[in-house]
Amino acid sequence: MTRTIAPRLRILLLLCLAVTGALLAGAGPASAHAALTGSDPAQGVVADKAPTQVSLTFSEKVAMSDDSLRVLDPKGKPVQTGSPANVSGTTYAVKLKSGLAKGTYTVTYQVVSADSHPVAGAYTFSVGAPSQTVVSGTGPVAGGGVVGGLYAFGRYVSYAGFIVLAGGAAFVLACWQRGAGVRALQRLVVGGWITLTAATLWLLLLRGSYTSSGKVADVFDLDLLGQVLQTKTGAALVSRLLLLAAAALFVAVLFGAYTRREEGTEKRDLTFGLAVGGVVVAAGLAASWAMAEHASTGLEPGLAMPVDVLHLLAVAGWLGGLAALLVALYRAPADTPVEAAAVQRFSRLAFGCVVALVVTGVYQSWRQLGSWSAFTETRYGQLLLVKIGLVAVLVGIAAVSRRWTTRLTDPVVRAGKAKKAQVRAAQARTEKEKEREREKEQVTASKATGRGAAGGKGTGTGDSQRAAQLARQRAAVDAARQKRLRDGDPNRFGLRRSVLAEAGVAVVLLAVTTALTQTEPGRTEQEAKAAGAAQSRSGTSASSGALTLDMPFDTGGTDGKGVVSIDLDPARVGGNEMHVYVQRPNGRAFDVPEVKVSLTQEAKKIGPLPVDPDHITTGHWSASGVQIPVAGDWKVAVTVRTSDIDQVTVSKNAQIG
Repeated sequence: MTRTIAPRLRILLLLCLAVTGALLAGAGPASAHAALTGSDPAQGVVADKAPTQVSLTFSEKVAMSDDSLRVLDPKGKPVQTGSPANVSGTTYAVKLKSGLAKGTYTVTYQVVSADSHPVAGAYTFSVGAPSQTVVSGTGPVAGGGVVGGLYAFGRYVSYAGFIVLAGGAAFVLACWQRGAGVRALQRLVVGGWITLTAATLWLLLLRGSYTSSGKVADVFDLDLLGQVLQTKTGAALVSRLLLLAAAALFVAVLFGAYTRREEGTEKRDLTFGLAVGGVVVAAGLAASWAMAEHASTGLEPGLAMPVDVLHLLAVAGWLGGLAALLVALYRAPADTPVEAAAVQRFSRLAFGCVVALVVTGVYQSWRQLGSWSAFTETRYGQLLLVKIGLVAVLVGIAAVSRRWTTRLTDPVVRAGKAKKAQVRAAQARTEKEKEREREKEQVTASKATGRGAAGGKGTGTGDSQRAAQLARQRAAVDAARQKRLRDGDPNRFGLRRSVLAEAGVAVVLLAVTTALTQTEPGRTEQEAKAAGAAQSRSGTSASSGALTLDMPFDTGGTDGKGVVSIDLDPARVGGNEMHVYVQRPNGRAFDVPEVKVSLTQEAKKIGPLPVDPDHITTGHWSASGVQIPVAGDWKVAVTVRTSDIDQVTVSKNAQIG
């Protein structure tokens, strides 16, 4: 069996790598965590006169409260008036007081992105001239501090509860129906339900403080709780609680009426009904995460949310079923051991879950990263690499478990075990017969002693008590003997050890997955870096009199789209420094084969004056001593060649001098 599955795994791995490469190579723009992509006034700009408002542009729509956007003067006093408002698209602005004095002002913001995560930051601009300021400039820390740690712990616990609840129930229904009557499995699944319910209430209480003040004292603020209930995340948490009520009914039937049913048509019908109901409830619980987090915003949310639900269900089926199998192997009573056939069924279930995880994981990786470089250049990509490594280790250990499972179900091995079992059974029967003879002798002796001591009075009661005690002792001895025989099986012992190792790696994997859900996706991080670089260049240009022109281009060929930016400093008559930057649509530096620049003043029939910049680094060209003979309206034309035959010329007019 292992030999037939190995080629399938290799084919599946190669197919997923090919699909991943194709997706990442053709990735388009998307967003998940909100990122600041523009501001007015810009970072570091020195304005000649005081602005009337401050506006911020994000990569996606955000939720703002009255104090989400603040502007502080050099003494740390707020100078904004009113509440921030959405002025257009993803741009938000707040009005400023009139008559602002010269000096450096600090803009701080704390908002909640569409995927429910708080985003915060700060920057400075100056009026007239820079000055000293008492404001640190770091801004609020979103989702940090004690409340942030407690919220992260609550998320980890909620994932763990869901996995144990859904996966444990799936193991009982799909793999080992006799396990519904095992107390240890019942406690595991009920414990998962209690854990998920408590964690959901915990997150609901913490949410208000987590996205605003970050103070522990605000955890029980009813006004904040009311605001949370009106948000998408609050609705998702309330929906989860309602679904948990349905899950409680499911668990009650599974471990109540289901265990009392005799084998037959009625039990098969009940099994089918529980399976359908369980899948619906589990999918609903998984959707309570998908509808409020990364999958609900950005690229293709209509497809991303069902994929996220399937991913969570596959995780629960594999890791939750693994936890249930571990409990069954270690805690099941000696008279109800988990059968080899049940282990084999779980092995097939786990393989199907791994396939679903790989397929959905490839799509999610493409959606959240968008490029190969994001694996190493972003925190999300680095965590994802750690997760992939842990999954590989887990699959390796699972392969070992599968070998032990194969040995347990191998007819030759089972025949050998049957012979050994027959020998042990014969020995056990001999020992039992000897023990019964000793018990009879003890009972006879006790009767004689009782008659001699009490004249035959009360011997009936004493005999029955003694017999009951001996029966309990005999049952305990039989149970211990069966447990020794079961645990003495080397194949079962090896399976227990490998499953325990799988569970240990799964705990670490779950922690990394929880961290991933709270980390800014690689796409957004790279887009934010690119926007910050452009904003920095724009701010430098505004403060020094330099000129910056951004021109989108499309050569029409493969990989022919991008943006070319021209920086001319100081943009005056005489010698100037020119920098040319070429970027892809996702903001990454783009090394094209050739870039040419020309300057023309059509009014005075000057030019075109050619400029051949030197290649400095990836996506960056530079030229010094670029002469501007006269002031006026100049046409700046840039020719970009992306292949041997694909090129285009784009231009913009600008006042120079």
